Amino acid sequence: MKKVQDHYFKRAKQENYPARSVYKLQEMDNNFKLLRPGQKVLDLGATPGSWTLYAAKKVGPSGRVIAVDLNPTETAFPENVTFLVADALEPGPEFTALLDSVKPFDLVISDMAPKTTGQRITDQARSLELVEQALALAGTCLIHGGHFVAKIFMGPDVKAFTDSMRGSFEKVKTAKPKSSRSESFEQFIVGLGFRGLPEIAGG
Repeated sequence: MKKVQDHYFKRAKQENYPARSVYKLQEMDNNFKLLRPGQKVLDLGATPGSWTLYAAKKVGPSGRVIAVDLNPTETAFPENVTFLVADALEPGPEFTALLDSVKPFDLVISDMAPKTTGQRITDQARSLELVEQALALAGTCLIHGGHFVAKIFMGPDVKAFTDSMRGSFEKVKTAKPKSSRSESFEQFIVGLGFRGLPEIAGG
């Protein structure tokens, strides 16, 4: 597996992506047909920017990518990308205004992860909370028929959460891309064909 990891790391450098995580999105895009020219994409937890660059390339000059992260990045983005340092889950006026000016989005992607504590149950719970918040945000700005992708740490609550999503999407899948490290307990939830969140979502 070490050779595989080295392969993705070297490939990312060769193809001018700041991180190997790009190949996770690429594999899911190949499998689920997520991205196409002209789309508008919201990228949550975007730093260092590999997913943003890949999405920008796929949507092309007629598309738009809004990328947001708590941390800045030194990655240079093409003109169809707007990168904002902000808290996507507690949107301030600048981020809210940007969302309002661009939405609805065809695709919302989230590679957000909590700061890990080493306590697996705690990390899983925090990861689930991030995904729930990402989905709530997506529910306010995702076009009918749009798609949602989010990283989550595997745990006992994931199945119940994915089951709860089934009323909001035509299909709900989970994915563990080949480029994801074997020792990592991350996986990705993929919601295809957005129908709208139920009124009771969020309590």
